[in-house]
Amino acid sequence: MIYVRNIADTMSKAMPDHADAFAANAEAYIARLEALDKETREKLAALPENRRTVVTAHDAFGYLADAYGLTFLAPVGIDTEAEPSARDLATLIKQLKEQEVAALFVENITSPALVQQISDETGIEIGGRLFSDALSERGGPATSYLAMFQHNLGALLEALGNTNEG
Repeated sequence: MIYVRNIADTMSKAMPDHADAFAANAEAYIARLEALDKETREKLAALPENRRTVVTAHDAFGYLADAYGLTFLAPVGIDTEAEPSARDLATLIKQLKEQEVAALFVENITSPALVQQISDETGIEIGGRLFSDALSERGGPATSYLAMFQHNLGALLEALGNTNEG
C-alpha cells in the first residue's frame, strides 16, 4: 500500500491537475488490496497446521509465508537460473518425505521439470501453477497484481484444502 501511495503522490506532483483523480484511484485500489488481504487471512486461517507447507521451484514466496503463516520450501534459492546439486536435491527429497508437505507447485517463470522430479520421487502431488516474478500473458489468469494474487490464493486453497480424506 506504501507503493500505491508513493505512485499516486509522484504522479500528483508530475501532473497536479490530476491529483484528485490519482488520490481517488489510489484509495480505491488500496480498499481492494485490504479486502483481498482480509479474505486471504480468513481463508488461510481455516487450514489445519499440517496443510500449510508447500514446495515451489525457487524461493519467491517469503512474503506470503511471513504474512499468512505458510511455509514455503524451495530446492533453489532466489536465483531462477541456478539448479540444485544432486546432493541438495537428495537432501530435500529426504526432508520432504519426513515432513508433512501438503503440495508442490510449479511456477510460471521456471521449468516444471524439477518440481515434477520431486513429485515423482516423493509422491507429493503438484497442486498447480503459481505466478511469482511475472504476470501472465494477456487473457491469462494473472494479468494484474490483484488477479495474480487471487489466482495464487485459489491455487493454494485448492491444493492445501484437499486432504484426500473421505
